[in-house]
Amino acid sequence: MSLRIAVAAATIGVTLLATNAAQARPEVVGVRSSEYSPGTIVVKTSERRLYLILDDGHAVRYPVGVGKYGKQWSGTTQISGKYRNPAWAPPAEVKRDKPDIPDLIPGGSPRNPMGVAAMTLAGGEYAIHGTNMPGSVGGFVSYGCIRMLNPDITDLYERVSIGTTVVVTR
Repeated sequence: MSLRIAVAAATIGVTLLATNAAQARPEVVGVRSSEYSPGTIVVKTSERRLYLILDDGHAVRYPVGVGKYGKQWSGTTQISGKYRNPAWAPPAEVKRDKPDIPDLIPGGSPRNPMGVAAMTLAGGEYAIHGTNMPGSVGGFVSYGCIRMLNPDITDLYERVSIGTTVVVTR
């Protein structure tokens, strides 16, 4: 192989690697826990990852944004609702911190923090949802919600149903 072809191939490979990292897709990974039943969603806050357990040895893994320090929580809950392009009304805590935020942001608006889909969690004001700010995924960024890339929430939304168990760990 000539040096020119080798450099071109290396450049294309680096470009593809950078593109794939920026547009990371969920991946099937090995898990060593029989602690969770297939179909359970496990959010590991410290890793900023969400796992959908497939079986005793495998899970689909997604990058997520999680609660800011002081806004994190842990526990077990269930998905209580599923919504496409949901409107969003800021919870009282968000409204208190950001008084200029509108009382309601319509679904489909680029300013809507819920992105293309949301799954509400029982017992609180939290949700697993998409985002129109993809750069925030992977950080400690929310008031306790689990934030996903829009393609990832779309994928997860299709895989789970109302009643799915969600376990959030620190």
